[in-house]
This record gives sequence, structure tokens and C-alpha cells, in this order.
Amino acid sequence: MGRSRAHVVAIPYPAQGHVIPMMELCQCLAKHGVRVTFVNTESNHQRVVEALPPQPTEKLLHLVSVSDGLDCWEDRMDFAKSVEALGRVLPGELEALIRSINATQADAVTCIITDVFMAEITQAHRNFDLKLAAFLPGAVALLALTTSAEKLVADGVIDTDGTPLQSEPIRLSPSMPEMNPNHFAWVCLPDLAGRRVVFQSIVENNKSAKLAQYLICNSSSALEPAALDFLHNCRPIGPLLATRRLAKQAGHFWPENPTCLSWLDHRPPRSVVYVAFGSFTLLDPAQFRELALGLELTGLPFLWVVRSDITCHVSEAYPPGFKDRVRNRGKIVDWAPQQEVLAHPAVACFVTHCGWNSTVESVSSGVPVVCWPYFADQFLNETYIVDHWGVGVRLEKGGNGIIGREEIKGKVEMVLGDGGYKKRVTELQEKTLASSVGGGSSHKNLCDFVDWIKED
Repeated sequence: MGRSRAHVVAIPYPAQGHVIPMMELCQCLAKHGVRVTFVNTESNHQRVVEALPPQPTEKLLHLVSVSDGLDCWEDRMDFAKSVEALGRVLPGELEALIRSINATQADAVTCIITDVFMAEITQAHRNFDLKLAAFLPGAVALLALTTSAEKLVADGVIDTDGTPLQSEPIRLSPSMPEMNPNHFAWVCLPDLAGRRVVFQSIVENNKSAKLAQYLICNSSSALEPAALDFLHNCRPIGPLLATRRLAKQAGHFWPENPTCLSWLDHRPPRSVVYVAFGSFTLLDPAQFRELALGLELTGLPFLWVVRSDITCHVSEAYPPGFKDRVRNRGKIVDWAPQQEVLAHPAVACFVTHCGWNSTVESVSSGVPVVCWPYFADQFLNETYIVDHWGVGVRLEKGGNGIIGREEIKGKVEMVLGDGGYKKRVTELQEKTLASSVGGGSSHKNLCDFVDWIKED
């Protein structure tokens, strides 16, 4: 009987910004001959399948679903509720899935790859004697922060619920970016009870994550050298980009609008402002209108991704006459093929929420950034973009708490001016992409990881 193929079960955290990079990783593994069972929650699985591009995924990549522990009517944007429910049901769901695979498929499961922030609830490797790897889809600095949670409590920076006790920025190491305690990833939760649940989950997860035999991340030594020195066991394999493999990106929760690219084809080089805020950002109606008027005020062509849930009654939220006035230079879509958009020569700058995927994709495409962070790790990523790398600018709110149209216009003009933003982002792009090709550190780390998975 021939040797069975290595078989990975991959479990991303059930959020868009976690599913996409895990899918990128799994597509790479399948290309290297590793069988992959990709596990989404039931609600996300349906969305991913419906949004898959016409080009099929790798033959060795199989998509399955498990329960997330919530009823169909419950709010999956409630992080505390989601964390509690996943912790309750996922261990049993995962073990049942592995038993089913081992009983019915020729290639038994040999390894689990878990999102590093779900290590606490994916401990099935113990019962099945499997390899365990943890994947960090975000910045290494974010993991450095969460793994320092207990020290931050001991140092009096936060209390035992994760609530900040000081406002002065901290540095985990002299060369790492400053971090504002009021912008720590878990502090974004509006209610203390929810913050407590999530923070305690982080503390418990830190213990479980140490059991992983391999820790990899969607970053590179060019982007985060100091953070990688801080977490010396974290091996960068990024940037993980479908466009670098001449493939279509998969894992989206919404179907992409392909007309974006043909629209961009008819725009001059470096002329278009691309605006997209990911899957979670919400704007109140007043802020939504100010953004629209700011884009109009720039006088530039723009491509704006407007989710149906980004603001209340979105079809009625635009300023009167706005769509007619910008009809010849503005395109508005529900969702865009972002990697391909950012790689298009017509794109001049990116107005973004600063999610890590968007951050890595903008740098990898050499596109300067106007930062509009919303929650979680996005303020940390903004610090990288503005203060550490110098490839973008920060928007400031007015006295009414709104980012005004003149501020939007001014910051777009600043990043497109002669401030060196394009030069710096191009230099960082070259260093970052060099790490992911043959001979680069990220490419070598990925090959080593594949070899480890395939080892008996």
C-alpha cells in the first residue's frame, strides 16, 4: 500500500479578515500536494461558496462547514456571544469531523492548522495525535500585544478585564510601534461584559497557543522586523497574495463585481481614488454623506465599495444629486476584487479601514494610503502605515466627531502630492515582494512549513 498524502484540517476564525488569508495559505498548500479540508461555520460556508470565482479552487482543497453554536437569528457581529458559542460547540464539531474524514477517506487527517486566536478551542490534535500549527492572519505586533496581556496587567497598563488604566502610549520593545491603550484590539467592544469575555478568552488562548508546534504569519521580515524579533518563534510566510500565483482570490463573503477592472482600464495611470472599508466598518449617515462629498470635492475619479449594510438605508444615504454629479467619474460597487484593483495601474491611492489584509495588499501593490481605522487592530496598523513606514496619512475628526469633506480632500491631495509617499511605498513594496519569491525569507519559511507537514 502506498504512503498516504498529508491531510490538513484548517480552521479560520469566522470573520472575513481571517478567512481570506487562511484560504490563501491553504491554496498554497494544495499547490504543493497537501490535501486540505477547509472548515467554515455554516453561515460563512454558504457565503464563501456562493461568492467563489468562476476559476475553481485547487483540486486538493475541500470546503466543509460546522455549527458556530448560534441560532440563525442571532447576531454574529456580537464578538462576546460568538466567542462563547464557538468555545462551547467547536471542539465537539471538530472531533466529529476528523472521525468522519478518517473513516471515509483514504488520506487520514495528519495536521490541524488553527487560527492563532482560536487555539483554545481547537485542541482535537491531542485526541488524534496530530501535528498542530497556528496561523496568524494579522500583524505580528498584534500577537505580540495579546500575548503580553498578563504583563500589561502586572505593569498597571490595563486591569484584569482589559480596561485601560492609562492613556500614555506604550512600546513592547524600543523598535516596535507605539500602542495606545485606548486602541488595544479588545477595547473596541462597547460593553464591559463583552470586553471581559473577549479579554479572558485572549488570556486563556495564550496558554493553548503555546502548544502549537509551528507558528506562521501573513507578514514579512521587511514589514515587521522588530515584532518578529519580539516573537522569535513566529515565522513569516507572507505576503500571501493570489495575484502573485496568477490565481483568483477565494474566501470572500460577497460576490466581487468584475466590472471594476474594465472601468479602471479606461482611466489614466495613477488617477483613481479607491475607497473600501472591509466587512465590519459602519458609518453613521452624517459621516457617509461627508465621505461622499469629500470624494466629489477631490475632482478625481473614484472607485467606492459600499456594502449594503455600511450605513442605515444606504440607497437613501447619498447627498441629494450626488450620483448624478459624479456619474462620469465615480463607480460604486457592493464588493470589489481588491487585490486586482490595487494592482491596477490606474489606482493612485487607497482610502482604507487599515485591516491587515488591506494593509499588506496596498504595500504589495505600491499604493499609498489614507487611513480610516474603525476598530480592533486597525489603529495599530495605521501606526505602521503612517509613523513607521511613512506610506500613508492619518485622517482627523472635527469637533463634531465627523471626518469632514475638506479633511478628506486635503489628505487625498497630500498623499498624492510630493511628500514622498509613492516613493516610500514603492521601496517597501520591492522589499516585501522580494521576501516571497525564490530565495526570499518568506518563501523559504513556506517551503520549510510544507516539508514539516509532509514529514512522517
